[in-house]
Amino acid sequence: MPSDSAPINLTHHFLIAMPGLEDEAFMGSVIYLCEHTERGALGLVINKPSDINLAGLFDKVDLPLRRGDLSNAPVFHGGPVQTERGFVLHDPMFAGEEPPRESAYASTMAIPGGLEMTTSKDVLEALSTGAGPRRVLVSLGYSAWGEGQLESEIAENSWLTVAADATVIFDTPVAQRYDRALSLLGLQSWMLSREAGHA
Repeated sequence: MPSDSAPINLTHHFLIAMPGLEDEAFMGSVIYLCEHTERGALGLVINKPSDINLAGLFDKVDLPLRRGDLSNAPVFHGGPVQTERGFVLHDPMFAGEEPPRESAYASTMAIPGGLEMTTSKDVLEALSTGAGPRRVLVSLGYSAWGEGQLESEIAENSWLTVAADATVIFDTPVAQRYDRALSLLGLQSWMLSREAGHA
């Protein structure tokens, strides 16, 4: 890539792990990128459920969960960084309002493309009352790359990238998310080779 080209911005994109990527934290993963700047990237793995569900998580933080639609939803392994900390990816609270309001929650990152990611407990407190965002994905930990690191991994054929589709995150069964993300590129997993550059 010529050095004078504009930096790529993969915010609100999926990273899809190539079969040759054997890092255990990322093997077979689909990552939703919440932020990508020249300083690095931050994302959440959306297809690696942990052994705890939201009802169990709320129990651990001493909150009731008055959202029957969410109680059996898994908590995800979002990545290897800060694995004791919760990250909530969710629909914007005031979607469709003109002009859009600031998020209802503290510590919220509004992601260009329409989602929000919140790290504060107040989003959990809203869910505990039966309110809160309509669709959520809760993860423990996140994935991060330093300056230029993700770009070089993509150049090494470790990841495919595609613009994100929120239905893959919120409405697709976990076991199908890898294949659904690939299908956004018109690909199926059998088409991918473990060997870079060999079909």
